[in-house]
Amino acid sequence: MNQTIHDLTTRRSVRAYTNQMPSDEDIETICKAGSYAPSGHGTQCPIVLAVTNKAMRDRMSRLNAQVMGTDSDPFYGAPVVLVVLVDMDSGLTPIEDGCLAMGNMLNAAHALGLASCWINRAREVFNSPEGKTILKELGIEGNYRGIGNCIVGYPAQQLPNPKPRKEGFIHWVK
Repeated sequence: MNQTIHDLTTRRSVRAYTNQMPSDEDIETICKAGSYAPSGHGTQCPIVLAVTNKAMRDRMSRLNAQVMGTDSDPFYGAPVVLVVLVDMDSGLTPIEDGCLAMGNMLNAAHALGLASCWINRAREVFNSPEGKTILKELGIEGNYRGIGNCIVGYPAQQLPNPKPRKEGFIHWVK
């Protein structure tokens, strides 16, 4: 089987991580893969916040948990959070473009032997006053909307088995 197809079909969402930090090189490679995702008219409107600073990671975790109405860690202990944001004033398909960047990053992490999971609520976090403050503190200005959080790290458990694929996914039109 082709290695790319193998990686695409064996990637799983992981919800338990060790505290071991992936290398800067691996994080940069994952982000680079996101930057090569297709984008409508080639606008490349997504950006990525590569969060490895524990204090900022924990701050974002707390905000994400508040949106859920809990105090648990929605990032499952992962030491890296790659936040995908899109410039809503750039391009025709910013949401779709951001989702494609997330998909590329999730698959790139797996190809490098790292675990990952898409965590929602980035939109709510970065629409909040504190989320907007974080962006301002980081020097990010503009009409940015959160797409998702790609958590990355080393798995603290075996990868889960795949769920069976649903029937009727493909509808041939010949």
